[in-house]
Amino acid sequence: MSPKGGGRGDRLMVPEAEFESYYGKQIIKTPTWKTPDVPLYLFLGGMAGGSALLAEGAALQDLPALEKVARGAAAAGAGLGTVALVHDLGRPERFLNMLRVFKPTSPLSVGSFILAPFAAFSTAAFGSMVTGWFPRLGRLSGVGAAAFGPPLATYTAALFANTAVPIWHEGHRELPFVFGGSGAAAAGGLAMMLAPVEQTGPAVRMALAGAALDVGAVEVMNHRLGMLAEPYEQGPSGRLMKAARALTAAGAGLSVLGRRSRLVRVAAGAAYVAGSVTLRFGIFEAGLASARDPKYTVVPQKERIAAREAAKVTSTGSPTP
Repeated sequence: MSPKGGGRGDRLMVPEAEFESYYGKQIIKTPTWKTPDVPLYLFLGGMAGGSALLAEGAALQDLPALEKVARGAAAAGAGLGTVALVHDLGRPERFLNMLRVFKPTSPLSVGSFILAPFAAFSTAAFGSMVTGWFPRLGRLSGVGAAAFGPPLATYTAALFANTAVPIWHEGHRELPFVFGGSGAAAAGGLAMMLAPVEQTGPAVRMALAGAALDVGAVEVMNHRLGMLAEPYEQGPSGRLMKAARALTAAGAGLSVLGRRSRLVRVAAGAAYVAGSVTLRFGIFEAGLASARDPKYTVVPQKERIAAREAAKVTSTGSPTP
């Protein structure tokens, strides 16, 4: 059928498809992970991993009060984190079944084999320190917990990035640094709240370094992701991310200004911990929003197709037929 104005051609019988999706329907399935189980598991794992490292640093510097607090935080974080994970899975045997076979290609399987030994080592180290029993075994257990600490704090980033959720998958480069930095800030902040002021020097330095890594990595990630980063900046998840950034910045400022004040140091530690918790909820909620809105799936796909076509034109000198 000829269009108006003469000339031959086909008249468009239906409107061009919008970029969102077929009939605007959601494309990928929203993750079924539970709230608050999974965000709390992310926070507790990061805090526990950072605390295990802090405990070893305190042991090397002969700061027994700080070491005791950090070892207790590592053990408690591992235990509570396991409870949150099991509750999300629904039945305890599901977690035990994951320990039957090690699958290097599965982040969840790898994470289970990180969490289990970390929990055993951190609990043994803390128990030995509290009771005074088997000090050499307790010391070796503390070293073991410290070795598993960084993987525990960051493997959940690989777990998230291994999904089809656009904002998590495309953020695979920066998420480990975000999670690691946030875990260090939480570990240092908790120790600042509970340990004597005169022994919290290492905790203050760890929290400051973690806060800088966390905030910096989030900024780099948002800039690189462009439009995909909208859930980190808009809506309920965006408000959570902004609150996390403000709390972390407040913790850093207070920890620098109130070096000798017990009250200020506790307030700084609480801000760090609250910022770390809020960040995990913000990242989790942003992922759910990213999965629900089809444009975050379709637009990047079209951009990748266009980029491949442009590369072919550049290499061959002519469009692909």
